[in-house]
Amino acid sequence: MIYRFYDDLHSYLASCNIDGVKVDIHNEVELLASGYGGRVALMRHFQEALEESVMRNFGSDNLICSMSLSNDYIYSSKKSAASRVSEDFMPLEKTFQTLHVAAVAFNSLLMGEIVVPDWDMLFSDHYTREFHAAARALGGCPVYVSDKPGSHNFNVLKKLVLPDGSILRARFAGRPTRDCLFSDPVVDGKSLLKIWNLNKVSGVIGVFNCQRAGKWPPIAGAQYVPSSESAPPLIGLVSPIDINMLEDVANESWRGECAVYAYHSGTLSVMPKKDHFEVSLDVLECEVFTISPIMVFGDNLLFAPMGLLDMYNSGGALESLDVSNNDLFDCVVKVRVRGCGRFGAYSNKKPKSCLVNKKEEFIVYNANNGLLVLKLQGDCKVKEIEFMY
Repeated sequence: MIYRFYDDLHSYLASCNIDGVKVDIHNEVELLASGYGGRVALMRHFQEALEESVMRNFGSDNLICSMSLSNDYIYSSKKSAASRVSEDFMPLEKTFQTLHVAAVAFNSLLMGEIVVPDWDMLFSDHYTREFHAAARALGGCPVYVSDKPGSHNFNVLKKLVLPDGSILRARFAGRPTRDCLFSDPVVDGKSLLKIWNLNKVSGVIGVFNCQRAGKWPPIAGAQYVPSSESAPPLIGLVSPIDINMLEDVANESWRGECAVYAYHSGTLSVMPKKDHFEVSLDVLECEVFTISPIMVFGDNLLFAPMGLLDMYNSGGALESLDVSNNDLFDCVVKVRVRGCGRFGAYSNKKPKSCLVNKKEEFIVYNANNGLLVLKLQGDCKVKEIEFMY
């Protein structure tokens, strides 16, 4: 009977060209069956029927399970991959905004080992849009919005989603850095929240000021006390070693230096992996740092790709990095990139030429900081960039 209900609903949605569903209130099944001797069995039956119907009607695991932090859901879920890891994104609750980002990051410590964490929807035209959008870009999670029709901020959406509708999803669940694990970035008045993740060739850290705008526990309608304009910004330290397993995306030519690109400020710097730098943020402000190991090629050529500079998770566009040589050039650095827009990399030398899919392209090189930039045109398919030195 339960399967027939789901199948009837999903077959109709599929006939309307809907390609997936988000199912809410999983935890209520546990509540409704409590005391009747069948709580575990009922939850298992509902989940099996739901997953079977989704696979049959949508052809793949196009399912997000919401309100699914109960034990019965976790143990009963066999095929569904994506599950919500926090309370709802509530755009009208001012005390929930920073708390939501902190909650999904900390809950992903556990749930990220079990499911693909869903950090919930966002509004692209909300006053916290940059804060939430940057978090979703780092979360390794699905990205989706629940904007009213016509109420879209495409400047934000373009930083999250490529023109073909795909996203630059990081490899893992976004998690707090080690030095954040035993601090409270929502109410202790002094701690910034740092969230790390890895891409295929680089790492990424997002720093968020979640203080003075939220409360534990989340209580709907709680009084919101806005931050005083005279309150000083919070200052924290960021280091490349905040990213776990950064050495896994480097190769044997890495000597421990990293190129660090700050998304909002557009600055590029170079530092040893154990060094740190200060970040100063006001409440509801954030900054995203792409951190790329600097490889040493050929005759002391230093090179580190940053990715698509206009995306929050710029390094998510990088597919691979390789090097070769030929009769004409001492060193040819090859980078495979998915997407289009401004591509950036650190190089201690200006390339003699640059090819994109074997066609020569113009590059802009800043000798002061080593940032080279070129514009990738066309579709979002993987492109091969060759830098000749």
